[in-house]
Amino acid sequence: MKSAGRWLASIGLVGFALVSSPARAAPDEKLRTAAEKATPALIETLRDMVMIESGSSDVAGLARMADYTEARLEALGARTERRKATAGTGADIVIGTFEGTGTRRLMLMAHMDTVYQSGILATQPYRVDGNRIFGPGIADDKGGIAVILHSLKILGEADWRDYAKLTVLINPDEEVGSIGSGEIIAELADRHDVVLSCEPTAAAPAAQSDALLLGASGTATATMEVKGRASHAGAAPQLGRNALIELAHQLLRTRDIAKSIPGTQLNWTTAQAGTVRNQIPENAIAGGDVRVTVPDGVEKLQAALAEQVKSGLVPDTETIVKIQAGRPAFVASDRGRALANDGKTIYAELDRPLAIVDMTGGGTDAGFANRGGKAIVVESFGLAGFGYHARDEYIDTGSIVPRLYLMTRMLIELGKRK
Repeated sequence: MKSAGRWLASIGLVGFALVSSPARAAPDEKLRTAAEKATPALIETLRDMVMIESGSSDVAGLARMADYTEARLEALGARTERRKATAGTGADIVIGTFEGTGTRRLMLMAHMDTVYQSGILATQPYRVDGNRIFGPGIADDKGGIAVILHSLKILGEADWRDYAKLTVLINPDEEVGSIGSGEIIAELADRHDVVLSCEPTAAAPAAQSDALLLGASGTATATMEVKGRASHAGAAPQLGRNALIELAHQLLRTRDIAKSIPGTQLNWTTAQAGTVRNQIPENAIAGGDVRVTVPDGVEKLQAALAEQVKSGLVPDTETIVKIQAGRPAFVASDRGRALANDGKTIYAELDRPLAIVDMTGGGTDAGFANRGGKAIVVESFGLAGFGYHARDEYIDTGSIVPRLYLMTRMLIELGKRK
C-alpha cells in the first residue's frame, strides 16, 4: 500500500489551498475515479440499511442498525464503543474513533433512526427507478451514514491518516429531538476542531443544486392547558365551565403571536378535550410546534403567551401555557461559512454548483454540536434526496460521486491545516 504522502502527491492534492479564483481548478481524477468505483458498494450499503427498519421507537431495529454500523466501522479500523441514550428508548449510540498522525481533531455524525413505523417496508419497499432509489429513511439519514462509511474506506485504502483523531458518531434518536444523545453530541463536539454533519441535501425538483447548510431552527414544544368545570351537557350546561370553548378561544388569540417576536415560530398542531358526548368538558389541552433561531426565543415566546392568556372568554376557567425547549438552533459561525465556501470550491472542480443555505425550519443535531461554539460545524454532507418523512422517500444516485468527492476532499484539506 502506498504511503499517505506518496498517494496524496500522486493525485495532486499536496500544496492545494482552497481559495477563491477566477479559474476553476481541475478535478482530482484519481479521487473522482475512486468515488465512481465506490458507487456500487455504496448502493449495496444503502440497501442493507434500508432493509433494517429502524424507527425511533423500534428498539430491536435500532439494535440491528447499531450492530451493522459498529461492524462496518470496526472493519475500517476504528475503535468502537456504544453508549446508551440517556432518555427515550435507551438505544445505543455508536461511536467510532480513528487515531492518526496529524494535528486536527475531526468529527463526522449521522443518525440511524427514521420516522417510519415497524412494517413500513411492506407498503414502501426498497426499489430502484432510474436514478432514484426509494426506501424508508434512505435519504434521512441512511444516505449520510453511507457517505461516511465509504468516504472513510476510500481514504483508508489510500493510507490517509492526516488527523490527530477522527470520530464518527451515529445516534438513534435524532427524529425525536435527540433527547437521549444531544448532550453527548454537544460534549463530544467540543473536543473537536471541525464537525461535519451528514443530513441529506435536497434533490431535484425541490432544489436546483446540492447544498451545504449553515442554519436550522431550534425546536421546542408548547402546551396549552385549560381547566374548567364539568356538568351535565343536557340537564345543566349552565353549571359547567367549558374548557373546550376556552381552549378554542385561546388558540385563536395566540395563533399569530410569534409574528411579533423575531426568530420564533409557533403552530398549534394537536388538541384534546372531553371524554363523553353528554358532559361539559372540564379539561382541554393543545400542543404546538415551536421553532426558534435566536437564543432567547423560547423565553420571549413564553412570556408573550402567558400575558395573552390572562384574559379569557369563559368565566372561571384557567389557562396555563408552557414551552419545553428541545434541540438548540444551529447558526454557523463565520468559520463555518468559510468552510462551506471551501465546499463550493471543491464542487467547482467537478464543474457543479453548490448552494449555501443560511437557514431552514427543520431541526438538526448540528445545533447540539455547535452549541458550545468550540468546533467549526457545517451541515448536510449526506446524499441528495427528497420525500423525507413521507411516502416514496428517495435518493438521487447522481449525487453519490460528488458527495463522496466533497467529503474526501474536505477531510484531506482539513487534515493539512494546522
